[in-house]
Amino acid sequence: MRASQTNLPALLVISLCYVLTNQAFGQDVEPRRWTPMPVGMNVIGTGYAFSTGDIAFDPVLQIQGGTVDMHTLVVSYSHSFGLFGRSARFDAIVPWQHGVWSGLLEGAPASVTRDGLADPVFRLSINLYGAPAVGMDEFRQRAAAQPVNTVVGAAIAVKVPLGDYLEDKLLNLGQNRYVTRPQIGVLHTRGKWSYELTGSIYFFGKNEDFWGGNTLEQDPIQALQAHVIHVFRPGLWASLSAAYGWRGETRVNDVPKNDDKADLLAALSVGFPVSQKQGIKLAYSRSETQRITGADLDTLAISWSMQF
Repeated sequence: MRASQTNLPALLVISLCYVLTNQAFGQDVEPRRWTPMPVGMNVIGTGYAFSTGDIAFDPVLQIQGGTVDMHTLVVSYSHSFGLFGRSARFDAIVPWQHGVWSGLLEGAPASVTRDGLADPVFRLSINLYGAPAVGMDEFRQRAAAQPVNTVVGAAIAVKVPLGDYLEDKLLNLGQNRYVTRPQIGVLHTRGKWSYELTGSIYFFGKNEDFWGGNTLEQDPIQALQAHVIHVFRPGLWASLSAAYGWRGETRVNDVPKNDDKADLLAALSVGFPVSQKQGIKLAYSRSETQRITGADLDTLAISWSMQF
């Protein structure tokens, strides 16, 4: 790389792509994902997140002191509706990012900056048990009458390769491949306390325009996330979260890289009302790789949402 970033070995490219994947996994941890909504509700939102941390590469790559600073702006939209008599939800998330990667390559300072659209995510979920499709009035009556309730849901999320991507660049904000993520979740509520567990599998499409004219493939990543949520009053809540993701070995031109992932994350989120239909959420998360190589990231985020 030095100044032109055109002479890095392919192994470095694999490591950098892993860092991007790891960031996406860490920022995806979201409490209250399975909380039912009344039919016909729409929610729009916007948010900002700043992630910073260290990147550890294989020592043979002669890269020391790797760091990343990532600014992310997000706009989102959610719509709840009835599907086969059950409550369902559609979510759309569109991110824009500014990222700076820095470090020492063979002892010389080097850095890369990217600005632009990242890959948007679209998600369809349905609550299979414990959350029938009802309007606002009946929704409130059920919530008051059933302080203890269990919801079981399933979802499919797709990351679409619409983000900025140039095949002759080592680092891109878009991945140039689809990522499909089936999920199953359980939410158990007892009064003001809720306990949420979600299992996911990330399936990665091929990137046939990988740097240098290569083909990149990746095994699925398995992930679990758990949340403990307390509602103090309507609109005011807090949650503690933990998540773990593993596997996901990459291959370039069918050559395995022996780079299975293992990432642990902890997060704290607080939501509070601005008005009857508007709210603010603050969140902090820390992700750490459990391997010799990978990324350790701290993320601070703030978001605003409004229902109508």
